[in-house]
Amino acid sequence: MSTDNVVDTGRRRFLVASTSVVGAIGAGFVAVPFISSWMPSERAKNAGAPVEVDISKLEEGRLLIVEWQSKPVWILRRSKKTLADLAKNDDRLRDPDSKNAAQQPPYAQNHYRSIKPEILVLVGICTHLGCSPTYRPDIAPADLGENWLGGFFCPCHSSRFDLAGRVFQGVPAPSNLVVPPYKYLSDNVIRIGDDKGAA
Repeated sequence: MSTDNVVDTGRRRFLVASTSVVGAIGAGFVAVPFISSWMPSERAKNAGAPVEVDISKLEEGRLLIVEWQSKPVWILRRSKKTLADLAKNDDRLRDPDSKNAAQQPPYAQNHYRSIKPEILVLVGICTHLGCSPTYRPDIAPADLGENWLGGFFCPCHSSRFDLAGRVFQGVPAPSNLVVPPYKYLSDNVIRIGDDKGAA
Protein backbone atom coordinates (compact mmCIF):
# COMPACT_ATOMS: atom_id res chain seq x y z
CA MET A 1 0.00 0.00 0.00
CA SER A 2 1.42 3.39 -0.95
CA THR A 3 1.80 6.15 1.63
CA ASP A 4 -0.09 8.56 -0.66
CA ASN A 5 -3.36 6.74 -0.02
CA VAL A 6 -3.01 6.53 3.79
CA VAL A 7 -5.43 8.84 5.58
CA ASP A 8 -4.11 10.54 8.69
CA THR A 9 -7.31 10.47 10.78
CA GLY A 10 -5.67 12.25 13.69
CA ARG A 11 -4.71 15.17 11.51
CA ARG A 12 -8.15 15.24 9.88
CA ARG A 13 -9.86 15.37 13.30
CA PHE A 14 -7.53 18.18 14.37
CA LEU A 15 -8.34 20.22 11.22
CA VAL A 16 -12.10 19.64 11.56
CA ALA A 17 -12.02 20.62 15.27
CA SER A 18 -9.86 23.70 14.59
CA THR A 19 -12.14 24.84 11.77
CA SER A 20 -15.21 24.34 13.98
CA VAL A 21 -13.69 26.34 16.82
CA VAL A 22 -12.64 29.20 14.51
CA GLY A 23 -16.10 29.13 12.88
CA ALA A 24 -17.83 29.27 16.30
CA ILE A 25 -15.66 32.19 17.39
CA GLY A 26 -16.41 34.00 14.12
CA ALA A 27 -20.14 33.34 14.54
CA GLY A 28 -19.88 34.74 18.07
CA PHE A 29 -18.26 37.94 16.79
CA VAL A 30 -21.11 38.33 14.31
CA ALA A 31 -23.91 37.32 16.72
CA VAL A 32 -22.93 39.45 19.73
CA PRO A 33 -23.39 42.85 17.99
CA PHE A 34 -26.54 41.54 16.30
CA ILE A 35 -28.09 40.35 19.57
CA SER A 36 -26.87 43.48 21.36
CA SER A 37 -28.77 45.57 18.82
CA TRP A 38 -31.98 44.04 20.18
CA MET A 39 -31.24 45.32 23.66
CA PRO A 40 -32.41 48.85 24.53
CA SER A 41 -29.68 51.47 24.50
CA GLU A 42 -28.61 53.28 27.67
CA ARG A 43 -30.43 56.34 26.36
CA ALA A 44 -33.62 54.31 25.88
CA LYS A 45 -33.29 52.81 29.36
CA ASN A 46 -32.78 56.26 30.83
CA ALA A 47 -35.77 57.67 28.92
CA GLY A 48 -38.08 55.42 30.94
CA ALA A 49 -36.14 55.63 34.18
CA PRO A 50 -37.52 57.56 37.14
CA VAL A 51 -36.37 61.17 37.51
CA GLU A 52 -35.50 62.73 40.86
CA VAL A 53 -36.26 66.42 41.27
CA ASP A 54 -35.21 68.78 44.08
CA ILE A 55 -38.02 71.25 44.73
CA SER A 56 -36.42 73.02 47.70
CA LYS A 57 -35.92 76.24 45.68
CA LEU A 58 -39.29 76.14 43.91
CA GLU A 59 -41.07 79.36 44.88
CA GLU A 60 -44.80 79.79 45.30
CA GLY A 61 -46.50 80.29 41.95
CA ARG A 62 -43.50 79.03 40.00
CA LEU A 63 -43.59 76.17 37.50
CA LEU A 64 -40.64 73.80 37.15
CA ILE A 65 -40.44 71.68 33.99
CA VAL A 66 -38.51 68.39 33.86
CA GLU A 67 -38.40 65.61 31.29
CA TRP A 68 -39.56 62.07 31.96
CA GLN A 69 -40.11 59.44 29.24
CA SER A 70 -39.53 62.20 26.66
CA LYS A 71 -42.51 64.14 28.05
CA PRO A 72 -42.57 67.47 29.88
CA VAL A 73 -43.58 67.09 33.51
CA TRP A 74 -44.70 70.20 35.37
CA ILE A 75 -44.16 70.75 39.06
CA LEU A 76 -46.04 73.74 40.46
CA ARG A 77 -45.95 75.14 43.98
CA ARG A 78 -49.44 76.48 44.64
CA SER A 79 -50.35 79.20 47.13
CA LYS A 80 -53.09 78.91 49.77
CA LYS A 81 -55.19 81.30 47.69
CA THR A 82 -54.77 79.11 44.60
CA LEU A 83 -55.85 76.05 46.57
CA ALA A 84 -58.89 77.90 47.95
CA ASP A 85 -59.85 79.10 44.44
CA LEU A 86 -59.93 75.56 42.99
CA ALA A 87 -63.46 74.91 44.31
CA LYS A 88 -64.73 78.00 42.46
CA ASN A 89 -64.14 76.22 39.15
CA ASP A 90 -66.00 72.98 39.99
CA ASP A 91 -69.31 73.68 38.19
CA ARG A 92 -67.43 74.70 35.02
CA LEU A 93 -65.29 71.55 34.85
CA ARG A 94 -65.90 68.34 32.91
CA ASP A 95 -64.59 66.03 35.67
CA PRO A 96 -64.12 68.09 38.87
CA ASP A 97 -63.76 65.01 41.09
CA SER A 98 -61.23 63.28 38.80
CA LYS A 99 -63.38 60.16 38.55
CA ASN A 100 -61.48 58.90 35.49
CA ALA A 101 -58.98 56.63 37.27
CA ALA A 102 -56.67 56.53 34.23
CA GLN A 103 -55.82 60.22 34.71
CA GLN A 104 -54.06 59.91 38.06
CA PRO A 105 -52.83 57.36 40.60
CA PRO A 106 -55.22 56.66 43.51
CA TYR A 107 -53.23 58.88 45.91
CA ALA A 108 -53.86 61.87 43.62
CA GLN A 109 -57.58 61.27 43.14
CA ASN A 110 -58.55 64.13 45.39
CA HIS A 111 -59.59 67.76 45.07
CA TYR A 112 -55.96 68.91 44.67
CA ARG A 113 -54.89 65.97 42.47
CA SER A 114 -51.68 65.64 44.44
CA ILE A 115 -50.07 63.99 47.45
CA LYS A 116 -49.29 67.34 49.10
CA PRO A 117 -51.89 70.00 48.30
CA GLU A 118 -49.36 72.75 47.59
CA ILE A 119 -47.29 70.70 45.09
CA LEU A 120 -48.90 69.77 41.77
CA VAL A 121 -47.20 67.26 39.44
CA LEU A 122 -48.64 66.89 35.91
CA VAL A 123 -47.63 65.61 32.50
CA GLY A 124 -47.64 68.80 30.42
CA ILE A 125 -49.39 67.37 27.36
CA CYS A 126 -52.92 68.34 26.33
CA THR A 127 -55.31 65.39 26.27
CA HIS A 128 -56.78 66.58 22.97
CA LEU A 129 -54.04 66.24 20.35
CA GLY A 130 -50.83 66.25 22.37
CA CYS A 131 -49.82 69.92 22.28
CA SER A 132 -48.16 71.41 25.34
CA PRO A 133 -50.36 73.99 27.10
CA THR A 134 -48.90 77.21 28.48
CA TYR A 135 -48.94 78.14 32.15
CA ARG A 136 -51.28 81.11 32.61
CA PRO A 137 -51.33 82.08 36.31
CA ASP A 138 -52.75 85.54 35.60
CA ILE A 139 -56.22 86.28 36.97
CA ALA A 140 -58.96 87.43 34.53
CA PRO A 141 -56.78 88.28 31.52
CA ALA A 142 -58.63 89.86 28.58
CA ASP A 143 -58.08 86.87 26.28
CA LEU A 144 -59.32 84.25 28.80
CA GLY A 145 -62.17 86.13 30.47
CA GLU A 146 -63.09 87.46 33.88
CA ASN A 147 -63.75 84.00 35.37
CA TRP A 148 -60.20 82.79 34.70
CA LEU A 149 -58.50 82.09 38.04
CA GLY A 150 -55.25 80.85 36.58
CA GLY A 151 -54.45 77.56 34.91
CA PHE A 152 -53.13 76.06 31.71
CA PHE A 153 -54.20 77.15 28.23
CA CYS A 154 -53.52 75.08 25.10
CA PRO A 155 -52.79 77.45 22.21
CA CYS A 156 -53.37 74.73 19.58
CA HIS A 157 -57.16 74.37 20.02
CA SER A 158 -57.97 76.55 23.06
CA SER A 159 -58.44 73.81 25.66
CA ARG A 160 -58.34 75.08 29.23
CA PHE A 161 -57.33 73.44 32.49
CA ASP A 162 -57.40 74.80 36.03
CA LEU A 163 -54.47 74.80 38.46
CA ALA A 164 -55.21 71.17 39.38
CA GLY A 165 -55.02 70.15 35.71
CA ARG A 166 -58.80 69.62 35.48
CA VAL A 167 -60.35 70.31 32.08
CA PHE A 168 -63.08 72.88 31.58
CA GLN A 169 -66.37 72.08 29.84
CA GLY A 170 -66.87 73.10 26.22
CA VAL A 171 -63.27 72.68 25.06
CA PRO A 172 -61.80 70.04 22.71
CA ALA A 173 -59.73 68.24 25.38
CA PRO A 174 -61.76 65.24 26.58
CA SER A 175 -60.13 64.71 29.96
CA ASN A 176 -57.99 66.16 32.73
CA LEU A 177 -54.23 66.42 32.41
CA VAL A 178 -52.47 63.25 33.53
CA VAL A 179 -50.78 62.98 36.93
CA PRO A 180 -47.72 60.72 36.51
CA PRO A 181 -46.72 58.18 39.14
CA TYR A 182 -44.52 59.87 41.74
CA LYS A 183 -43.51 59.81 45.37
CA TYR A 184 -41.59 61.90 47.87
CA LEU A 185 -38.13 60.67 48.84
CA SER A 186 -37.92 63.53 51.35
CA ASP A 187 -39.75 66.81 51.96
CA ASN A 188 -37.92 68.39 49.01
CA VAL A 189 -37.14 65.53 46.62
CA ILE A 190 -39.72 63.95 44.32
CA ARG A 191 -39.16 60.82 42.25
CA ILE A 192 -41.26 60.91 39.08
CA GLY A 193 -41.98 57.58 37.42
CA ASP A 194 -41.85 55.52 40.61
CA ASP A 195 -44.60 55.46 43.20
CA LYS A 196 -43.87 52.23 45.05
CA GLY A 197 -44.56 52.98 48.69
CA ALA A 198 -46.30 56.29 47.97
CA ALA A 199 -49.02 57.29 50.42
